[in-house]
Amino acid sequence: MNTIVSNNLPTLSNEGGLSAYLDQIKKFPMLAAEEEYMLAKNWKETGNIKAAEKLVTSHLRLVAKIAMGYRGYGLPVNEMISEGNVGLMQAVKKFEPEKGFRLATYAMWWIKASIQEYILRSWSLVKIGTTTAQKKLFFNLKKIKNQISPETEGDLRDEHVNHIANKLDVSKEEVVSMNRRLSGKEFSLNAQVGEDGDEWQDWLEDKELDQDLKYAHHEEMEQRKDLLKESIKVLNDREREILYSRRLNDDPTTLEDLSKRYKISRERVRQIENKAFEKLQKHMLLLAKSKNLLPAN
Repeated sequence: MNTIVSNNLPTLSNEGGLSAYLDQIKKFPMLAAEEEYMLAKNWKETGNIKAAEKLVTSHLRLVAKIAMGYRGYGLPVNEMISEGNVGLMQAVKKFEPEKGFRLATYAMWWIKASIQEYILRSWSLVKIGTTTAQKKLFFNLKKIKNQISPETEGDLRDEHVNHIANKLDVSKEEVVSMNRRLSGKEFSLNAQVGEDGDEWQDWLEDKELDQDLKYAHHEEMEQRKDLLKESIKVLNDREREILYSRRLNDDPTTLEDLSKRYKISRERVRQIENKAFEKLQKHMLLLAKSKNLLPAN
């Protein structure tokens, strides 16, 4: 299949051109489901570059919206948008309209993967840690902070540190350290963008785009639920019960309580939990790739 390369696609070359770029991509209309299907089918079967261009341009605002969600990492928004656009083009290249879901749902995986890989490269593993748990902390700390205490600035309160550490299965020291690393890097929502004097927060409140993103998020969550439901079967009863108790409940059960329930040591409970999680994660990943829901390596 042809690569999606065209001089007709909007370009984002530097920070100074960000406002103009955002104004430009807002002019591209979103596609109705039928039109999107026909364009995707045309591109897939004939390699029609014009069809691919229309699929890409109609989703550029989705990329920008997702990229803005990562602005708290202190990296140039224009760079994150550019990386997200690369993910979008990869999604368009591999999208199979016959699967029955919308391009936005499929593309979100690629867009997020591209942006997150850029963030990881930019921050470096020295800054964010090398373990899976530390990376999970890096990408989830801000969201959890906003859930438990939206107005919190600076160091976290002890009870919040304990809550986050238990929820993400990391040490309290890691939570404190990561929070301090990420502090002071918020992108101002009052910064002006565009020629009409809009602020970032105004641009973020694009109702049409909100609906499109909410729908895509809903589809993504439903897919994850289906993957979990199918993959959980690979675990035995004890693994499944421990994993549910530790990682899938809103109020996780302590290692101490589980050790008493199963009459095994706390360390043994942790080992079973980690082994079960690895088995589940591996099976979900393979299943997602088999269904073309994730970027192929």
